Amino acid sequence: MNQNPWWRYLVIAAVLIPGFFYALPNLFGDDPGIQVREARTTAVDTSMLNRVETILQQHNIEPLGIISDEKGIRVRFTDTEQQLKARDAMRDTLGNRYTVALTLVPSAPTWMSSLGVFPMYLGLDLRGGVHFLMEVDLDSAINRAEDRYVESLRRTLRENKVRYASARRAAGDYGMEIKFRDTDARDAANDVIDEELPELEVQDFEREGEFYLGINIGSDEVDELKSFAIEQNIVALRNRIDELGVAEPVVQRQGDSRIVIQLPGVQDTARAKRILGRTATLEIRLVDEEHDLSAALQGAVPLGSALYEMRDGSQILLKKPIIYSGDNIVDAAASLDTQTGSPIVSITLDSRGASINQKVTGENIGRRMAVVYIESRSEPKRDAEGRVVFDEQGNPVRVKELLEEVITAPVIRDQLGRRFQIEGLDSVTEARDLSLLLRAGALAAPVDIIEERTVGPSLGQQNILQGLQSVIVGFLLVLVFMVVYYRLFGLVANLALALNLVLIVAVLSALQATLTLPGVAGIVLTVGIAVDSNVLIFERIREELRNRNSPQSSIKVGYERAFSTIVDANITTLIAAIVLFNFGTGPIKGFAVTLSIGIVTSMFTAILVTRTVVNLVYGRRRRISALAI
Repeated sequence: MNQNPWWRYLVIAAVLIPGFFYALPNLFGDDPGIQVREARTTAVDTSMLNRVETILQQHNIEPLGIISDEKGIRVRFTDTEQQLKARDAMRDTLGNRYTVALTLVPSAPTWMSSLGVFPMYLGLDLRGGVHFLMEVDLDSAINRAEDRYVESLRRTLRENKVRYASARRAAGDYGMEIKFRDTDARDAANDVIDEELPELEVQDFEREGEFYLGINIGSDEVDELKSFAIEQNIVALRNRIDELGVAEPVVQRQGDSRIVIQLPGVQDTARAKRILGRTATLEIRLVDEEHDLSAALQGAVPLGSALYEMRDGSQILLKKPIIYSGDNIVDAAASLDTQTGSPIVSITLDSRGASINQKVTGENIGRRMAVVYIESRSEPKRDAEGRVVFDEQGNPVRVKELLEEVITAPVIRDQLGRRFQIEGLDSVTEARDLSLLLRAGALAAPVDIIEERTVGPSLGQQNILQGLQSVIVGFLLVLVFMVVYYRLFGLVANLALALNLVLIVAVLSALQATLTLPGVAGIVLTVGIAVDSNVLIFERIREELRNRNSPQSSIKVGYERAFSTIVDANITTLIAAIVLFNFGTGPIKGFAVTLSIGIVTSMFTAILVTRTVVNLVYGRRRRISALAI
């Protein structure tokens, strides 16, 4: 007789009960909602929650529920009209200190979320939004590092009283070079650099009878600089996305120099590209009013000064030393000047910037101070007919352009401190974008958007419907085939197949994995192959019955002898799925994840669950009806 040991029931219960529990939230769907959180922290306190509730009451908005967690405050509504009304009310009342984003909030009961049970996420291709693949210009990060090292070398040599003729970045075999008048000074400088800047590689050489040190950044330091540039860019891009008001974005590193960004729900691709791809920063410099501008325009630019272009196209002469830069800005807010009505950006400096600002402005009252806007751009190179030029590998050739313009150069009327205003902006939109970039921080290295995809919400909904239809159709076809061909045993296999789908959804929900369209394809494939194990088992049972073995023996032998074949086939497919996950990109990874989960759960349901049910129904019978299998 085929009897089930007690541990088999225990294992099945231990898997299926949590499986149903984790899969349950997916039945409730999502409600339109908004997400509110502070721009610089995700911490939520009681006062913030009370403030959100007060704003909703003042605008006669009745929410379905309010959730407060590590993501901020999320409010659910009955329809999109209430959602948009609440978003506008929050933005108008809370101002720039908070980010308000449209989102979808699970409509499952709150007790589920309190227990940490949430529905699985839907990917960009199912929800709609924008996908960017960005290439980080790591060479620019190394060039910036070399500029910093040149300044460090000058300062180090001065402090150690080592004389040198010049120190600059080089364009040859060395990244930097220092020129000396004699070998004694060069040898002394070599010793100082080895002691105080050991991460630099130094080599002495001569050129045209003059003495030089050629300096390169060490390979370990270069690797660290590149890794830091990638991580710093990811942080800055995340901050910019938060400022854009996007809920549940995806920002992750891909390979050595690329970053993947997915913005669910964003349809304004142009603004997203403009904000994410810009490496904008500010520099504050004094206007050179001691020298003649007209002489500088004719080529006689005085030492220590440089010509810059104003927004109206005119030229202005500025002193080269930077008073402070965008690195000293801790907050920026766009608004309108109460007197003139023109757009302005209110800047708040850190303690170091405030101290410098107070000292410089106090010493230069009556003089002019300029705000220089600097932006690095990268655009595809085009030929005379406007077509994009490609290199030998088929990649578009990109042309880099550095934009430097003076936004405003007002007269210092009084001593400034921690706060000041930037005027001279063209529009409110420009003021808002500039304040966003300054709050989020500058990128450590320029980025090029090398791939972009936009998925509309209607297309995402269509993908969901088509994916659901494919799963249902495939599921029903398999059910019908199994019942027709294997009769009552086919019903047992169908039960296992249904439980398999439940477990796949449960695992995706428990892991908080993202379901994408390729992931749906993986589920459809799993539906097709999940019954393979049962087909092997049932065919083996039929063969044993044709050999006139007893029904109980046939069932036992069918499961035991088909087991090794089932394991071999599924392990082979699982290895292929793991390879796809390790070497594939986003869509392929989604397919590999659901396929891997489906393989593991199908082995559990096809072998353990079906045998338990078969033993429970036929375990004590000496005969099996011809209609059973």
